[in-house]
Amino acid sequence: MKFNIGRDQLLKLLNYCQGVIEKRSTLPILSNVLIEAKDSFLKITATDLDLIFTSFIEDVKVDIPGGTTISASVIYDIVRSLSPSSKINFHLINENKLQLESEKSKFNLLCLNPSDFPLVEENFNDNEFTIDSKALLKLLNKSKFSISNDETRHYLSGVFLHQTEQNNNYFLTAAATDSHRMSISKTKLNSKINFEPIILPKKTIYQLITLLEDQESIVKICNIKSKIKFEFNNCLLISKLIDGKFPNYIQVIPKNNEKKLEINLSNFLNSVGKVASVSTDKKEGVKFQLSKDALKLSVNNPNSGDGTDTLEVKFDHELNISFNSKYLTDVASQINGDKIIFYLNETGSPALIRDPVDTDSQFIVMPMKA
Repeated sequence: MKFNIGRDQLLKLLNYCQGVIEKRSTLPILSNVLIEAKDSFLKITATDLDLIFTSFIEDVKVDIPGGTTISASVIYDIVRSLSPSSKINFHLINENKLQLESEKSKFNLLCLNPSDFPLVEENFNDNEFTIDSKALLKLLNKSKFSISNDETRHYLSGVFLHQTEQNNNYFLTAAATDSHRMSISKTKLNSKINFEPIILPKKTIYQLITLLEDQESIVKICNIKSKIKFEFNNCLLISKLIDGKFPNYIQVIPKNNEKKLEINLSNFLNSVGKVASVSTDKKEGVKFQLSKDALKLSVNNPNSGDGTDTLEVKFDHELNISFNSKYLTDVASQINGDKIIFYLNETGSPALIRDPVDTDSQFIVMPMKA
């Protein structure tokens, strides 16, 4: 194998691979990336057995086709250290040694046989649908922070992707919850799709977000019983799914929250940050003391002290209620407009939070005990 490629193109793909590779794998081959050069294409693959990422680079000068596997971290660090916009010559000297040359630098790297790289042919059916990459990115970003870290309830350790219908319109909907908060977001589909509900693992979600942040394209999605495939531009991501039944989240959405609280988003984030800084515990409870058009925020920590701040708001009731400060800032970070709207009921009832400029997303946060 012998080819020449631009440093910047290669670095971008190797960076994506770092999110897939397991740093402490018991199988040495899983710490490697598979590199294959053929017909002016370079193909790079990384896997942890649950997630497979493959990407292609076109218009590569391939003198001798072939393939090998090389340490993902080593080649990434080397390529990153080279001069921007430089060219790199790759030459597979023998099955155990890959040589890299760029400008005045030369490296001889140990390889593992590509035939040992664990790749499985996936037989996906034709039930494919497409979605705009930015729409999919929005769904994942709006829901990711509510994913549970409780390994005993594995069915909450991902985002529930499913099709919903409303007024003869069809939506791809994402929901996530850790039992203390919940995020729901949807995007309209052009038509009804053939798509079974799935639970997408957390690692896959974050890898997909990293990929989609650099893309403006159409994403092809296809799933079989235990796996899902995302395909866009020259990237392919195949992931195992979480086996389990996601709870009926619809019944948790508050239906009688008629006390509307409207707050300037920037002022709210600033105020929560100020009072929460009293405590080193970023999950400290922030108490809302609400009266007509006024919100007093307070934190009282027995080990460090207390703090208060008062905001002008739109509110026509009286209510005292407390929330986890991190849950509030997580939701607020996903608000697109300049206002955040809370729909409240009683002190012990969950809050429904909405973004006035994004009617397709909603968030539920459970109160803390005072």
